[in-house]
Amino acid sequence: MEYPRADGDDATTDDCECSRTSTTDEDGHASPSTLYSDARAELRRRDFAKFLASVGGLTAVASLTAPLASTTQVFERSYEGPVYSDGVYLVDGEGERISESRLSEGEQITVFPEPRPGIEDAPTLLVRHAESAYGGDIKQGFTVSGYAAFSKVCTHAGCMVSNEEGGLFVCPCHFGKFDPTQGAAVRGGPPGRPLPQLPITLTSDGYLAATGDFEGPIGPGGE
Repeated sequence: MEYPRADGDDATTDDCECSRTSTTDEDGHASPSTLYSDARAELRRRDFAKFLASVGGLTAVASLTAPLASTTQVFERSYEGPVYSDGVYLVDGEGERISESRLSEGEQITVFPEPRPGIEDAPTLLVRHAESAYGGDIKQGFTVSGYAAFSKVCTHAGCMVSNEEGGLFVCPCHFGKFDPTQGAAVRGGPPGRPLPQLPITLTSDGYLAATGDFEGPIGPGGE
């Protein structure tokens, strides 16, 4: 690594006689050649300190931007049509359809619409609670056998609502909180509206499927 040198100071100065000699007069005072060497050394020390400060500053900036980059995973889709429609099965990350017995009360899972062009990666939060636990703004006609489904895309900045805390959905980006038993109503943080609910039902073969699309727009906006 090249360290900064004082102006006019380069490798050839090592051959300068004044940099190698150190003499004192009869009173013990440093000679001009020694004073010159000390002044040059002080300049070098100052430049080196500036160099370290610059490196430290860049390192600090990098350490701050790293966690920010990791929290900006937003949902983007180019498909402009509906995400779900009547009869579209809900599947897990392995593509397996969700049976009625898949979750116990209090559990949740991320599901997707069974693959079709443009929407196979649309994330959806599926939860199961006792039917008596639902209230508030929940659309009871959108639930079935204790199951309720909501978009996983935060309505504030489009990040994935991937955490859970005390029965609430929590977005890790800005800590928006949503209550699934109350229609994913906002319970904290900056989101301006609930997560859109998905109408679901049980099919004759015992699997969960949508009966339509989300009740509102996915992600930011739409207030």
